[in-house]
Amino acid sequence: MKSDYPCSLKGHFLIAMPGLLDPNFVQSVACICENTAAGALGIIINRIHPFVVCKDIFNELNINYLHGIESEPIYIGGPVQTNEVFILHGPPFHWNACFMITPELAISNTRDILQAIGMGHGPMSYIIALGCAGWGEGQLEIEIKNNSWLTYPLSDQIIFETPVEKRWHQALRIMGIDPILLSEIAGNA
Repeated sequence: MKSDYPCSLKGHFLIAMPGLLDPNFVQSVACICENTAAGALGIIINRIHPFVVCKDIFNELNINYLHGIESEPIYIGGPVQTNEVFILHGPPFHWNACFMITPELAISNTRDILQAIGMGHGPMSYIIALGCAGWGEGQLEIEIKNNSWLTYPLSDQIIFETPVEKRWHQALRIMGIDPILLSEIAGNA
């Protein structure tokens, strides 16, 4: 889906440059879910929460779940709204308040999708995250100009199939970039 914002990065990865030292974003890969003139929202796809797993979310929300799902990881989606649950997922897309990112990827955060996931009837591919990443008006554009981020169209394979610890390197590699050769210094042509 195209956004009306001409510079929209919706449906793209934000890939942290080596010089980005903010502890929330070091070597992170974020999926940009929305980007308008008012700002941007994304979900970090390569940070596993060290203390929370699926059973914790389901128990907190009083949602039934099947044996086997309880130890599935929860991601740290970003430093904003850290008590909110966000589900980045593939088809199907019939959930309440499902918001399409690309024709094959959406974000949802309603109880119906969590209940379906808990009972094994949810999307085949998904990431459950606590929190999101957010940028105010013009902030993301400034960070990109300051050489904090690279951008590249989303890859479902990286989001759902690549091991978490390899997603940053793999996102750079699909761009044809060797992470070792990246410079922290911005330049102008």
